[in-house]
Amino acid sequence: MITLPVKQLAYKVNNLEAAAAAHHRQFGSGPFFVLRHIALASSQHRGIEHPFDHSSAYGQWGGVMVELVVQHNPDPSALHDMFPYGSGAEGLHHAALFVDDLEAAIARFTSEGAPLAQLSVTAGGTVFAFVDTRATLGHMLELYEPTPQLTGFYDFVAEAARGWDGRNLLRELG
Repeated sequence: MITLPVKQLAYKVNNLEAAAAAHHRQFGSGPFFVLRHIALASSQHRGIEHPFDHSSAYGQWGGVMVELVVQHNPDPSALHDMFPYGSGAEGLHHAALFVDDLEAAIARFTSEGAPLAQLSVTAGGTVFAFVDTRATLGHMLELYEPTPQLTGFYDFVAEAARGWDGRNLLRELG
């Protein structure tokens, strides 16, 4: 048995600022660090290269990171698999897990009926994959290997939340 604890919950939203303010009001989460139009070196949806123009706000919600994500373009993506472009729908999109071997994890989930929906690489080299677990979980799973750059970002967001006074909710990055 492999234990894969949830590292992040991510919600598809229509407006980062409004969603961050609402999440903070409801749950005390934050502060949120915003990356706009995240640069990707590549992105494949269901094996076909497509642009994935998205922005995200990352905050801390207790012991878990919360991501609020909006996709700007109409192209196919794991996000649009659940929330079709132009529908205005919002909700839980994925839970993120760290895995030791991304290729092996993708193969394992695929063999268990959860196929690879999207594989993307950031301009900085971080690889992330969405496996389609909607049939069993009702949402996607995001998988990535815990590189020092990635775990450092998770630590950065968590540290910012310690002792945070609730001011300066949104903080632009990059």
